[in-house]
Amino acid sequence: MTSSNPPEISPVKKPTRRIGMLTVFRLGLFNLALGLMAVLTLAVLNRVMIDELAISATITTGVLAVAQFVAPARVFFGQLSDTKPLWGTHRTGYVRLGAIVFSTIIFFVVQVVWQLGAVVVTNGGWVLNSQTLGWSAILALMMAVYGMAVSSSSTPFTALLVDITDEQERSKLVAVVWSMLMVGIVIGGITGKVLLGKIEPNELGQIPLESLQQPINSIFAFIPLVIIAFAFIATWRIEKRYSRFSALSSSSDREDRMTLKKSLQIITSSRQTGVFFLFLCLFTLALFMQEGVLEPYGGEVFGMSIGDTTLLNSYWGMGILLGYGVTGFAVIPRLGKKPTTKLGCLCVALSFGLIILSGFTQNETILKAAIFIFGIAAGVATIGGISLMLDLTATETAGTFIGAWGLAQAMSRALATVIGGVILDVGKALFSVPMLAYGSVFAIQAVTMLVAIAILGSVNIQEFQTTTKKAIATVMEGDLD
Repeated sequence: MTSSNPPEISPVKKPTRRIGMLTVFRLGLFNLALGLMAVLTLAVLNRVMIDELAISATITTGVLAVAQFVAPARVFFGQLSDTKPLWGTHRTGYVRLGAIVFSTIIFFVVQVVWQLGAVVVTNGGWVLNSQTLGWSAILALMMAVYGMAVSSSSTPFTALLVDITDEQERSKLVAVVWSMLMVGIVIGGITGKVLLGKIEPNELGQIPLESLQQPINSIFAFIPLVIIAFAFIATWRIEKRYSRFSALSSSSDREDRMTLKKSLQIITSSRQTGVFFLFLCLFTLALFMQEGVLEPYGGEVFGMSIGDTTLLNSYWGMGILLGYGVTGFAVIPRLGKKPTTKLGCLCVALSFGLIILSGFTQNETILKAAIFIFGIAAGVATIGGISLMLDLTATETAGTFIGAWGLAQAMSRALATVIGGVILDVGKALFSVPMLAYGSVFAIQAVTMLVAIAILGSVNIQEFQTTTKKAIATVMEGDLD
C-alpha cells in the first residue's frame, strides 16, 4: 500500500544542553591533534625527502598524496557512522579508533622513508630501479592505510559537529574548532624548529642520514601518543550529552531504512550538491597546491635551514588563526557566509602574488609577511566555506554528506599536492632559475582560485535545503510502500 502523502519528517530535537566555551575548546583538541600530524607529514617529511634525501619531488608528493587519494572511503565511513554505532556511539568510537590507527602507522612510515633514503644514498642520487620503486610502493601502501584511518576518524568528528549544533551556533563553533587546528600547526612548527634546528650540515653542506634519524624518530614516536590522548579527551561524553542525532530514529531502524544507496540518492538530489562539490574541489586545489613545495621553496630559493622552513608553518598558522577567529565571530555575522567566502578567496589569490614577489626580492621578511597574509586570507575563506558546507548538510544523513564534502576536499588536496610537485619538476626542467619554477606553482594557484570564485556565485543554500527535504521525504515514503 502506498501512502497518498509524503510522511512527515519529525523535527529534530534541540540538544538538551547548550555547549559551553570550555567544551568547545575541548572539542578543538582533536583538530589540534590533526594540526600536529599535518606538520609531521607535510612539513617535516616532504622537506626531508626532497631536500635532504634527494628523493624526486614528484615521487615524494605522490606518495604523501596517497593518503588523500583514498578519500572515497570518507563517504563509506560517514554513512557507517550514520547507521552502525561503534562501542555504543555513532561518532565517538570511530573518531577514537581512527586516531589510534593513524597515530601508530605514521611512525612506521618514517622507518620506510629511511630505507628509501639509504637506497638513494647508495645509488649516489635518485635513480628509478627495483629498490627505489619497491620502497616507494611500500611507502604508498602505508600512506593509504594512514589515509583510511584519518578518513574513519575525521569524517565522523565533523558529522558530530553537525549533530550538536544548529545553524545559528555553527559559525562560532567552526571558528574555534578550526582555530585549534591552526594552534596545532603553530605548535608543531615551533616544536620542529626547536628539535630540528640543532641539526647542522657537515663540511660539505650535507646532512648525513644518521644525523636525521634520531631526532626525527623521537618526534614521530612522542607526538602520536599526544594525538591519541587528545582524541579521547576531546570526545569524552560529548555525543551522549549534546547530540541530537539519536533523536531521529533508533539504530536498527536507521540501518534498515537509510542505506548507503538511499543516502547517495539524497545527496545527488539537488543540483546545488554538484555546484558546491565543484567549488570545494577548485578551492582546495588553489589553497593547497603549494603545500608540498613551500618548505623546499624556503630552502632552495632563500637558503633557509630545516628548522627555519618548518617554522614557516607557524607564520601561516598564526595568520589563519587570526582569520578564523575574526571570521566566525565578526565577519560572517556582518557579511554572511557566502560573501565572506568570496572575500577570503580573492585575498588568497592576491597573497600568492606577494609570495612570488618575495622570491624575486630574496627577502625573507617579505616571505614571512606574505605567508602570514596568506594565512589570514585562507582563514577567512576556510571558515566561510566550512560554514556553507555544514549548512549544505542534511542532519538525517550528516555523516554521508560530510563524507561527500570530505571526498571533494581530500581528493582535491591530493591532486593539489601532486600537481604542485609536478609543476615544480617541470618548471625546474624548463627554467634554470629556481624562482621561476616555484613561481609557476603560486601563479597557477592564483588563477585556480579566481575560477573557484566564479563557481561560488552559483551556490544557493535555499535551493539545496528545499530539494533535499523533498528527497528525504521521498526516501521515507518509499520505505512505507
